[in-house]
Amino acid sequence: MSDDPVELDSRRGMAAQKATGLRRILADAEAHAAVLRERQLQIERELLDAPVSSWPEAAAKARYVLNLYYATLGAQDSHHRDLVASVLKDFARLDSES
Repeated sequence: MSDDPVELDSRRGMAAQKATGLRRILADAEAHAAVLRERQLQIERELLDAPVSSWPEAAAKARYVLNLYYATLGAQDSHHRDLVASVLKDFARLDSES
């Protein structure tokens, strides 16, 4: 009997190795997505609970909400996409001027 560890991946077929790799990548992506969802909920709770004290803070809050809305718009809704993009551009311009 040998004390050397056996490399099991080398004994499996290439398809099985790829499937294992894919499962690991998917599990990692799902874990990252869960962390991001929790962080988003935390940010949104803070945005709901904390009143703004300045126009730049109000613009930052509005920018966040507009980006959420923009993400839900379909590709065919170019009018609303252009409108949101225009407002976000205005916010950026006004931020740089102040």
